[in-house]
Amino acid sequence: MQKLPEKLVTVDELSGLITSHREQNEKIVWTNGCFDILHVGHVEYLEGAKKLGDYLVVGLNSDHSTRALKGAGRPIFSEVARSKVLSAVQYIDYVLIFDEPSPLKMLEFLKPDFYVKGGDYDIDTIDQQERRCVEGYGGKIVILPLVKGASTTEIIEKINRL
Repeated sequence: MQKLPEKLVTVDELSGLITSHREQNEKIVWTNGCFDILHVGHVEYLEGAKKLGDYLVVGLNSDHSTRALKGAGRPIFSEVARSKVLSAVQYIDYVLIFDEPSPLKMLEFLKPDFYVKGGDYDIDTIDQQERRCVEGYGGKIVILPLVKGASTTEIIEKINRL
């Protein structure tokens, strides 16, 4: 059986960690996604997200929620495999697998200081419930630019053309 990554945490573990970090006036950054095939676009995005605060939490869509978002052929890799790859990225402090298509429940519960989205969104195209939630508790939403030509969908399409 594959060993679970060290940075993979449960909601309860993460709640305690965040409480401890906040007692030290440390800033929490949250981003989320499927991270199915990790590529340079992801790495640059995660590096930018980390620069916003002290701790970067990556919400990882479960296999179930990835299928709901991306379709029957996805994910390419299991949630455990994806969490292991993400845990190897130096910018990431914690990985939390969640089962819903939207991280709304996690945002409501954890209330990160920064909610980071990729440049394929803008403030009007992100999920407006997520936006209201973050703005409602005083968090900041940050949109980071995309790396052109670096998306999992584009990579899969390129491989399929070979």
